[in-house]
Amino acid sequence: MTEPHVSAFRVFHVRPGVPALELIDLPSSPPETGFYWIACTRTFFSEQLAQVQSTLQAVTGGQLVDLHVSDLLNVQLPSHYDYTSQYDLLVFRRLAGGSSGSHSVQAAPPSPAEAEAAEITDTASRKANVIRRVRTSPVGFAVFDQLLFSVHPEDCNVRDAYAARLLALQPGSTPPAMSASASASAPPPPPVDIPQETAMREQRAGPLTSPRMPTSPADVMLRVVNLIVDNYLDLRRELSRQLDHWQVELLRPRAAGINWTALLEARLTLHQLDEICEDQRTAVQDWIDALEGWVLPGTSAGMREIELLKIRSRDVLEHIERMVHHVRRLEQSAETAVQMHFSLQSNRTNDIMRTLTALTAVFLPLNLIAGIFGMNFEFIPFVHLNVVFWWALSTMILIALALILVFWRKRYLARTGQS
Repeated sequence: MTEPHVSAFRVFHVRPGVPALELIDLPSSPPETGFYWIACTRTFFSEQLAQVQSTLQAVTGGQLVDLHVSDLLNVQLPSHYDYTSQYDLLVFRRLAGGSSGSHSVQAAPPSPAEAEAAEITDTASRKANVIRRVRTSPVGFAVFDQLLFSVHPEDCNVRDAYAARLLALQPGSTPPAMSASASASAPPPPPVDIPQETAMREQRAGPLTSPRMPTSPADVMLRVVNLIVDNYLDLRRELSRQLDHWQVELLRPRAAGINWTALLEARLTLHQLDEICEDQRTAVQDWIDALEGWVLPGTSAGMREIELLKIRSRDVLEHIERMVHHVRRLEQSAETAVQMHFSLQSNRTNDIMRTLTALTAVFLPLNLIAGIFGMNFEFIPFVHLNVVFWWALSTMILIALALILVFWRKRYLARTGQS
């Protein structure tokens, strides 16, 4: 099956009161109203760096500094925030393509045979591989006054997911005629999946026509970051189901399907997610602190825009803190699963030792009787009588049965863990 084509760059013109337009070419001048969003792949940014810098110079009057260019090209960079006098820079790590919880552009539907085979394969490997498939890659944002420039991994899942939502927003007014640079004949964007967390929140909020159009480049950046965080929350649900499954299996006395290698990988991956979320929280907190230092506009509309940015930033931070809380709770669950395993093993060992001790106590008086009549003396009472052997054997059987009955009533021979 062929992968859907992913554009190396996409340009959007967002204006108040009208639907967003997707442009064909990079802009060459500042927008008369609204702002631009230029979103490209990391490869395009690396190969067309001079063209991108020229576009930024023409639209914003400034360029990215060399250190920030290196940050945007570095795939190993953790989430962090930085700024200059002309723009703010935010690098935020998202789930990489193919990771659990990531959402990619939908391709053509598979055939029934392919779908059935894929379902069988997914059912067999999902629980074992959900931890192993967690990989992240950075998304970089440069926020100017009238332009948002973002650099994405090659699959551009997050970019295309939010672009589809942005183009679907209908403010309610009739848009003017498209300019010559607008994509009048461009095909509609391909359908995309959105995180389950985002879908649930939108279902509670209402239909898609109700959300407000983004009012600034920073607003678009925060919405994209929120989409990234929601992907992590979806991943958290899968991890929770996996750890709950392990704990249930551990409670079964004869459980034989526990993958301890996968559990160890789960613990290591949760530590990694904890570090990623901590970096994300620090970056967003630095952004919020910088937002507090912005010069307040003189109009009420500008003041409201700043307040909405602060509210949305705090909402993103709250989502990240939720993820941090869930990851740490899952870390405790993984530790609990390990401790539960050792506790159950110790309990089963105690059951075996108690059973062996009870059996030893049953045979102890029998050994005493056999030892007395087996002593090497010339005269032992009753030894030479014909019925003594049957009396001794009957007595030993009665004593053994009595002790077994007593131990059974006291549950010394019963196992504490029943299958």
